[in-house]
Order: sequence, then C-alpha cells, then structure tokens
Amino acid sequence: MARNKQRNGAGKKPWYREYAEALIVAAILALIIRTFVVQAFKIPSGSMEDTLLVGDHLLVNKFVYGMQIPFNDGRILPLRDPERGDIIVFEFPEDRDKSFFQRRDFIKRVIGTPGDVVEVREKKVFVNGELFAIPQEIHKEPEMLPVQVAPRDFMPPVTIPEGKYFVMGDNRDRSYDSRFWGLVDFADIKGLAFIKYWSWDRERFRPRWDRLGRPIH
Repeated sequence: MARNKQRNGAGKKPWYREYAEALIVAAILALIIRTFVVQAFKIPSGSMEDTLLVGDHLLVNKFVYGMQIPFNDGRILPLRDPERGDIIVFEFPEDRDKSFFQRRDFIKRVIGTPGDVVEVREKKVFVNGELFAIPQEIHKEPEMLPVQVAPRDFMPPVTIPEGKYFVMGDNRDRSYDSRFWGLVDFADIKGLAFIKYWSWDRERFRPRWDRLGRPIH
C-alpha cells in the first residue's frame, strides 16, 4: 500500500506547474479568439458621432469577411464581402510601411464597394449617380469648403476598383476618411463592428448605461 501511495504521489504534477499550464492554454485560446473570431476596440475620436461616441467600447466580428491568415493577405471561409453601410475596422492605409506598433486602426462606414462611382457635391454623397443619404450622417459645420481647399464638401467622381472600398465617417464634416487619403484595401479590413459592450463618458465621469449592449447600425 505504501508503495502504491508513493507511486501515485510521484506522478502528480506540482501545483505551480498545473497553474502555469492552465495560464498558457488560456493565453493560446484568447490569442486564437482575438485573431480569428472577435476583438475589442475603443473609440478615440468623434468622427463616427453620433453612431459611435468617444469612450464607446465595441466588439468586431473578425470572421464575417473571412478569417485573416497571419503574415499573409489571404483569407479563409468568408461569409460575405463588405457591403455598403457596414461599419468596419481597418488598418490605416498610410501606416502600411510603419512598424507593427506604429500602425493605427480606423473605424468608418463603407460607402462605395468595387465597381461603384462615388461623388460628393455640396456635402451630399452620390453613389452611381444617385443620392446616398443615411439617417446616421450628421453635419456640424455650416460652411462649404471649395474643392481647392479640401475635398470634404466637393469631390469629383471616383470609381472603386476591385478589392478596394470607399469609407466615410458618419460625422461628415469632422471625419478624416477616403475623401482625403483614398481607398481601403480589402486585405487591411479587420472586421465588422457589431455591438457596443461598454461606454464611458469621460466628461461626466460615469458609464453611459443606455448604450451598453446596443447593436451598431
């Protein structure tokens, strides 16, 4: 009996080894989920007001457009392509040549998809020659900027090539988007924003309870 007890005791792992293994497994699972399934993001600016406010925390579906292959532009098992009206998180195109730690994530709404022609006239957006107006868009600047100053309110027609997307912020007058820096490559899209799980009002120093758990449209 004594020998059996000694043998059973000798085969048991130390508590700290079991704890370390559990942490490693949890870290691997969290990395897999973050890479392929869902990722959390925080809104740092007002370019998507009033759809998304500064301090909103949201979850992004990373598999709806296909799971990204690490260190590769390829994707596997896509459910669908980005559609007009989708709110997407993407890597800022002008940061592509920067180091990994210097790259920034932007969030905007898809306005033009491959094959579309997008134009802006007097703050109004036209897609394929027809007015594209959505209830979420807002304008906070009454003045019109001529095209010689900035393409914010007047932009000549742009045809969207294959694999590219034209995006804009819902806060149209205060958004740095495709009107200024061009198109988003499909390979740079990280996912579809779908729900606000937390929101913090830093001015009032309290949560925005009415925004918690709300879907993003």
